Amino acid sequence: MTTTQSKPSATINPLREIVEEFRQTANEIKLGGGMKAIERQHQKQRLTARERIEKLIDGPSDAWSKGFVEFGLWSAHGMYGEYGGAPAAGVVTGVAPVSGRLSMIIANDATVKAGAFFPMTCKKIIRAQRIAEMARLPLIYLVDSAGVFLPLQEDVFPDTDDFGRIFRNNAVISAEGIPQIAAIMGFCVAGGGYLPVLCDTLLMTEGSGLYLAGPALVRAAIGQDVDSEDLGGTKMHAEISGTIDFREPDDESCLTRLRSLMDAEMRVQPVGTPPQEAAEPKRKPSEIYSVFKASPTEQYDAVALLECIVDDESWNEYKAEYGRSLVCAYTRIGGWPCGVIANQRTLTQKKMPGGKSGPSVAMNMPGVIYDDSADKAARFIMDCNQRGLPIIFVNDTSGFMVGRDSEQGGIIRAGAKMVNAMSNCVVPKISLIVGGSYGAGNYAMCGRAFDPFLTLAWPGSRFAVMGAKQATGTLAMIEEKSRERKGEAIDPETHEQIMQAVEDSYNEQQDIRHGAARGWVDKIIEPDQTRDQLAAALAMARDWPKDREFKTGVLQV
Repeated sequence: MTTTQSKPSATINPLREIVEEFRQTANEIKLGGGMKAIERQHQKQRLTARERIEKLIDGPSDAWSKGFVEFGLWSAHGMYGEYGGAPAAGVVTGVAPVSGRLSMIIANDATVKAGAFFPMTCKKIIRAQRIAEMARLPLIYLVDSAGVFLPLQEDVFPDTDDFGRIFRNNAVISAEGIPQIAAIMGFCVAGGGYLPVLCDTLLMTEGSGLYLAGPALVRAAIGQDVDSEDLGGTKMHAEISGTIDFREPDDESCLTRLRSLMDAEMRVQPVGTPPQEAAEPKRKPSEIYSVFKASPTEQYDAVALLECIVDDESWNEYKAEYGRSLVCAYTRIGGWPCGVIANQRTLTQKKMPGGKSGPSVAMNMPGVIYDDSADKAARFIMDCNQRGLPIIFVNDTSGFMVGRDSEQGGIIRAGAKMVNAMSNCVVPKISLIVGGSYGAGNYAMCGRAFDPFLTLAWPGSRFAVMGAKQATGTLAMIEEKSRERKGEAIDPETHEQIMQAVEDSYNEQQDIRHGAARGWVDKIIEPDQTRDQLAAALAMARDWPKDREFKTGVLQV
């Protein structure tokens, strides 16, 4: 009798597992309102938002092989459950070449609540407008929306990051000379009607509607009976109101016309090649999965990680032997020059002045920003601005060092200097979160509050005011004290229940999906695509305004 031993299963990389989970969910989000809603759109002889984008944009080319670079896919993820959800916030946004010119495309997804505007829909569109404005990218709006989602009107209508801000941005962007083209390919009603009319050029397909109030509302408001075509149909706006510039029979014709109009756009340069010839990285991008360690208890070398991303032989590390808890370097990615600031996630030495016995040596903890590192980074940021170099901040930090020695060494002063220099940058800032990004470390590494051009993140990354372990004990203690004041006894079992509930809640909030759902992250990317995504971001920033003077506020030196 013989026995066969089963082969041990190959160890699955935890990061790869997380990436696969994210990939599956992303594919579900891209279905929008689902297959039945897509079929209903097709029955109306209309394409879906993603089908329209696919037909609008250019195919792969030597200058741009990345296709449609989508932003905000995870917007509203897990939100608005009581209303059936709003996948991708009911709007698709991203950048791709149209007739050879990189453009920001904003397309309402009519399969999601008829393209109605949820609070996150507004924030997502405003963010897309901001990205385009910073990089001077033309904007193309593919409009197909029922207007404000009325059950949430108070969170959509009034504030500076709500519905009206979109129209304010239309007007300001037009005044800045950045091209805007709108194509109405369905309904555009109520206040939403201002968006296309505030653009430079307006197209409209047969069967679409553009009006401040639909037939039912007009009847209720003034008692007038009028059909949709006479009120705001394509023929009426082409012949009588003169509101639209081009009347098109269907989606296909409209998209063809739109591409032709972009051919005639002379204010925007075609997609260009990088200023330097691209070189393959020293390590394969796939090696990221073996270099990177997600656990806070494990270490990895940030330089080795960056060797999977940057062009080989372009690495010029700045002050490599000083302030070692941050890695600063001049480099290139895909031929595009840039500066990189990365948290070092391995133990490093710190040398300090000494007396008769000479310099003393201390150890820097992984992922922690020390005073000398912050000083170095501030100086590096200023130099990148002097050179006109975009800066990429690679986040994996638990924050600034605390304690007596650190405070006496001036950690607050050094950290403030870094934040001041980073805040006043006039070059593009790109933030990449690969692990943790906590507390003031998130701020110094160009957190969302500091106007990054783009914020990218890896699946499984996280950010919050502090890590879960530190936060759970504090929050649980507050909850227990509150219960004790109400006369509730806290036995060991209740204590454990409170700790677990607090930890679960906090972990959910620091999950990168939570931040991406709320618009704090522009794009969750797969680690082995980091090089391509960063190269695309640098290419988008090619026409960044170069006439702004760099200056800081008062630096506490």
